[in-house]
Amino acid sequence: MNLDYLASELRGFVGVTRKKNIGNLIRSFPIYSSAILASFGEDAAVIDNGNEVLLLAADGIWSRLLEADPEWAGYCSVLVNVHDIAAMGGWPIAMVDILSVSNQQIADAVLRGMRKGIEKFDVPIIGGHLHPDTPYNALDVAILGKAKKDSVILSSTARPDETVIAAIDLKGKVHPSFQINYDSTSFRKKEQLIKQIDSMRVLAEAGLVSAGKDISNPGLLGTLGMLLEASKMGAIIDLDAIPIPDDLTLPEWLKMYPGMGFVVTVKHENAEEVMKIFHNNLLTPAIIGKTSGDRKLSIQSGNKHAVLFNLADDYITGIK
Repeated sequence: MNLDYLASELRGFVGVTRKKNIGNLIRSFPIYSSAILASFGEDAAVIDNGNEVLLLAADGIWSRLLEADPEWAGYCSVLVNVHDIAAMGGWPIAMVDILSVSNQQIADAVLRGMRKGIEKFDVPIIGGHLHPDTPYNALDVAILGKAKKDSVILSSTARPDETVIAAIDLKGKVHPSFQINYDSTSFRKKEQLIKQIDSMRVLAEAGLVSAGKDISNPGLLGTLGMLLEASKMGAIIDLDAIPIPDDLTLPEWLKMYPGMGFVVTVKHENAEEVMKIFHNNLLTPAIIGKTSGDRKLSIQSGNKHAVLFNLADDYITGIK
């Protein structure tokens, strides 16, 4: 395997490159409230609420996905929002949506998917807005969650020389309508899914995780790169240690949204317990590397080595 070629391919992957404009955007939004404990760069904003915190997040569904399969897009709009709250060590409360459609057939398909997601994850949609006559189709969902104030998992708190663990549900298949989506959730029972997403809350409340994110459209290493960017850290990742479904190659898997997956950094002494909790919550965990202070995300396989992201000179999101 040519690691330099793989690194170049992953840097140019659309799931990664679509994040480039975030930094420029957020400079338009100064934050004045002392109640905001964390915001840009995290999977959800953290808002002070006494002994607890409120978690607020939103996701816009990629137009390519909506065009390829409106029903799957509707389902994913629930899936990704629930994961943003879970990644923070919280539990979801409710969602609102904005649906813009050019015809009723597309609207019906999107709503079927959203209804399935609501039933799977037991999180209601309680309001929003409908544009029934737009010349385009778009779907955006916002979610509210909460967590214990002392048990929030951030992306920006990784430290040097910590263990990097990926935990993913490998029991699924590539979605037939969208080849960079791995469906590991639509066929699972609600109780199983809730147990999987609850793994991060269990870890958070036990104080076992230093930093974490849910694995999203940039794939495993792209998501880890975003975490490291927020933490101003680097990491060395062993590609041979990454858990992969039997029917996929490593380059395919590294460009896949896995459906159910998290990446975390933990102190070495906590790694075994973290692995056990993920396993008990129906995920496949693996130690895939360790963090470093040099702000480079490096990949290795055997005696081969390449730099995937040099975050000292470049950026993924540009959030500072």
